[in-house]
Amino acid sequence: YQIECRLMRFIGQNSVNLKQILIGGVVLVFGALVYLIARHPESTYFVQQSNINLGLYNAVPDFFGPIHRSLPAFSHVFAFILLTSGFTTCGKMGSLIVCLSWFLIDLAFELGQKFYAWVPIVIPEWFEGIPILENTRDYFILGTFDIFDVAAIAVGALSAYVVTWHTMERRQPG
Repeated sequence: YQIECRLMRFIGQNSVNLKQILIGGVVLVFGALVYLIARHPESTYFVQQSNINLGLYNAVPDFFGPIHRSLPAFSHVFAFILLTSGFTTCGKMGSLIVCLSWFLIDLAFELGQKFYAWVPIVIPEWFEGIPILENTRDYFILGTFDIFDVAAIAVGALSAYVVTWHTMERRQPG
């Protein structure tokens, strides 16, 4: 199989799939709302580090219910698959590779919370001085492995593949 997967060069040349980008963006925002509404601000890096009060914890009802625990795992893998697919021109095999790649990345991060002994070996100390990366060690060491997150990642990747398949632009021959 020849995999043709080119990163977009010019947005105006139909080299992006706007449906996929829009769906991925909406799902990513929806997943971020979980952190704003259902999680304490001190436990969420981007809320805690913000110069403005982003947290809506206890300010609005938590309408997510019990799924708020694994919804970010689902939305992250789903959204990044759709965004990656949307910004690349991939065929069927390319879409499958994108889905599997993001599945494995998210799975590695979840498993890293269970098997965090390798963190001091793999994550360099100089991460401590770089915004966003400075929280990497704590993510693994203080994070909690959850088998429901693993299931959410799998369902998110599979769902994203189905959505990618259905939103793929079909080229007419000739």
